Amino acid sequence: MDNTATAVVFEKPGVMALRSVGLVDPTAQDCVVDVLWSGISTGTERLLWDGSMPAFPGLDYPLVPGYESVGRIVEAGTDTSHAVDDMVFVPGSPGYTNVRGLFGASSERVIVGGDRLLPIDERIGERGVLLALAATAHHIACCSRDGLYPELIVGHGVLGRLLARVVIALGGPPPTVWERNPLRAAGGAGYAVCDPDEDDRRDYRVVADVSGDAGLLNSLISRVGRGGRIVLGGFYHEPLSFTFPPAFQREAEIKIAAEWQRPDLEQTLRLVPHDVLSLNGRITPHQSIRAAAPAYRTAFGDPHCLKMVLDWRNELQGI
Repeated sequence: MDNTATAVVFEKPGVMALRSVGLVDPTAQDCVVDVLWSGISTGTERLLWDGSMPAFPGLDYPLVPGYESVGRIVEAGTDTSHAVDDMVFVPGSPGYTNVRGLFGASSERVIVGGDRLLPIDERIGERGVLLALAATAHHIACCSRDGLYPELIVGHGVLGRLLARVVIALGGPPPTVWERNPLRAAGGAGYAVCDPDEDDRRDYRVVADVSGDAGLLNSLISRVGRGGRIVLGGFYHEPLSFTFPPAFQREAEIKIAAEWQRPDLEQTLRLVPHDVLSLNGRITPHQSIRAAAPAYRTAFGDPHCLKMVLDWRNELQGI
């Protein structure tokens, strides 16, 4: 096996390259996967790109970003349950010798532990890059107590849209979604989208914020009823604070939804067949991996862009 691959590399904040990286030797527990499509995260990857990601163990540059890839197994370790030619969702890879792989899925070839891969139906195809966000949405939805799902969702990006659809797929009532940007207000399917100034309700039992806006907490507290819960589902690189008396009067709860877990991913995949949880209409632009640099600029800067997908198929010759 060739021990190199072409990958997207963030050399340092604000500097990206498409270049060769070294791959580790696979073990009997690993699979070698050729990536077909990868998604660009406008949350985590933007923070890695601009250098505002808070420090945590394993974070350093240069690094390969990405945790939303779909690929095909070309070598399956003898101690795995996978087979050559399986299509799989790839949530990341640490398998590099000369760059960081804390995320690591945006590469033409990846070395991944078989226990991290999730086989997917061929018919899902490129839409499989959305499974990480869909699993995140499932994790957020299930952070509520007493079987209550979010009644208000803040943010109508791709995560907010998936969260609304997950709530409905799990049997919850259609939520209200707040969105101030008119370019993102359209596209609600089976639920209402409105500007928060148009919503007078102040007795929500569960509010889920997926905007990542650290300045919204007081506003959200003012919208919950007594004993209401606020689930923080975004990633906040600025300090969070709130005024205590309104939260005290409501006996409000604040819950942080951390990273999705394997059961979230598996349950999400069970909701996808027959469009119980539709992944359609969430991917907007597509770009060849040859156009990775402008694709990242579009993903991070264009409000029309919901989920940018990079196409790795047959595009690397001559790079």
